Amino acid sequence: MRAVVVGASAGAVEALSTLLPMLPREFPMPILAVVHLPADRESLLPGILKSRCLVDVREAEDKEPTEPGTVYLAPPDYHLLVERDGTLSLSSEEPVLYSRPSIDVLFESAADAYGPGLIGVVLTGANSDGARGLRAIADAGGMGLVQRPDLAYAPAMPQAALDACPGALALTLEEIAAHLMEARLAP
Repeated sequence: MRAVVVGASAGAVEALSTLLPMLPREFPMPILAVVHLPADRESLLPGILKSRCLVDVREAEDKEPTEPGTVYLAPPDYHLLVERDGTLSLSSEEPVLYSRPSIDVLFESAADAYGPGLIGVVLTGANSDGARGLRAIADAGGMGLVQRPDLAYAPAMPQAALDACPGALALTLEEIAAHLMEARLAP
């Protein structure tokens, strides 16, 4: 596997604060993440997560190349995309499902860039953002992991992802971390 993309909304801080600290400092893939955040203020999320994680956590920058063992968070009010060469791109195009950043935008661009080398993870959230993107990842040969809706703070987003992508695995946060650790060992 070459990269991991993660999407979360309502309940995201708790979910990411549980999932990401389970990953080792030497995690061999970049992790690109979209969390629905208010557009009108600076995000505190990079600092919150950085203090809890072994992997590096930072806000993504335009034209930045990705590195293994690093979590790149979409900045407020910008879509995060992946170019075919693996560099990051930020866009202020129209919101998708009332969201900018949009999980679908990240997942679809990452599916194009990484194909079967991509793992998509949809966590807690109160809308359907991420469902279409997870389907794109599956269609490109990638792997879909979804937080079990019955354990999510807000079950609508993981349920929509499972409905759109029935082949995705519905797992606890601990099981998602275990799958990511297994995938890192795959050639």
